[in-house]
Amino acid sequence: MLNHITIMGRLTRDPELRRTNGGTPVVSFTLAVDRDFGGSGQEKETDFLDVVAWRNTAEFVSKYFSKGRMAVVSGRLQIRNWTDKDGTKRRAAEIVADSIYFGDSRQDSGIGDRARAAQTSDPGPQEYDAYDEGAADDGHLPF
Repeated sequence: MLNHITIMGRLTRDPELRRTNGGTPVVSFTLAVDRDFGGSGQEKETDFLDVVAWRNTAEFVSKYFSKGRMAVVSGRLQIRNWTDKDGTKRRAAEIVADSIYFGDSRQDSGIGDRARAAQTSDPGPQEYDAYDEGAADDGHLPF
């Protein structure tokens, strides 16, 4: 079976880096992705897709990406089920990233000061692969 997704869009907010109880870095962010089609005379619709990256990929995203930056994400679609505090069963679809690439040049990105400072001091890699991102050290998700 195949579960692979590649999307390109702009970050809607700065990435949020956290760590599991075992110290594993995990980052979450949302990409605004325009649909490829639109009706005649209508504006294209935008989907807001949640993305999660683990370990080295999480640290890379946290360091080099910020709100408004274009990103290309390759990974798999995952459905997460949980029960909220009221006992209601909930579901969320998210993309678990294997690779994340820059989708724009630094001049075109319109990035914030935090990412600009990180880029000028250290250009860093253009892409980073995750290592078995689905398995947290302690088995607990940080959210």
